[in-house]
Amino acid sequence: MELAEPDLISLFSPFLKDDRLKLVSLMDHTPGQRQWTDMHHYRVYVTGKRGWSNEKVDGMLDHLLERQQTNAATNRREVVRLCRESPHPIPLATHDDTTIEHVTEGVEEGVTMSEFPTTMDAARAAHQHKLKIIMGAPNVVRGGSHSGNVSAVELAKHGLLDVLSSDYVPASLLHAAFLLQSQGFSLSRAIATVASNPATLLGLHDRGDIANGLRADFIRVRLIENFPVILGVWKAGRQIA
Repeated sequence: MELAEPDLISLFSPFLKDDRLKLVSLMDHTPGQRQWTDMHHYRVYVTGKRGWSNEKVDGMLDHLLERQQTNAATNRREVVRLCRESPHPIPLATHDDTTIEHVTEGVEEGVTMSEFPTTMDAARAAHQHKLKIIMGAPNVVRGGSHSGNVSAVELAKHGLLDVLSSDYVPASLLHAAFLLQSQGFSLSRAIATVASNPATLLGLHDRGDIANGLRADFIRVRLIENFPVILGVWKAGRQIA
């Protein structure tokens, strides 16, 4: 959830009693820090992707900074409090950690995941604090971060990658998992980043592995010219595709 959003608490509160709520990510995408520390890279990205002029970018930056200064810190404290007091456990993730201080802040709040750390220092700190490290599968597929930050492959090489997220590109999950083999991951360890590891983190104990007593959700895959192609899909033991 975006911590700088003025109406965040009123938007979030109705979901607290829904047992489908499995994760809360503490996000702040305000340019100038975390994901967008490199403002030149941010301007290139926004003007290219959205076609904005530099003048429009300047106006938006002023608005976003004001919104962050007014809302982010207060909202963060309140969200953490609400999650801690929830009648059912809600795992917390800290998002786009850039500094060791960002990681430490999350640890003090009780987070269990570091989602998309942007630097090697932040990832190492997260690992030292036993946080599970999540990176985007598209980062692996494209060979680097679109924001100019540390790559998921670099973290994988240093043993600092536990989970891959679809990050808005679901098809990237399977492709990225197979690409991890070229970084020294065994196939089982690579598939765990998109199956058993995230299931365990989110308390989905009925899935994530092929084992007796679990849901029997699985896919049949064949590598064709080094690209994984799905040949069959089973849900709860019944083939659906």
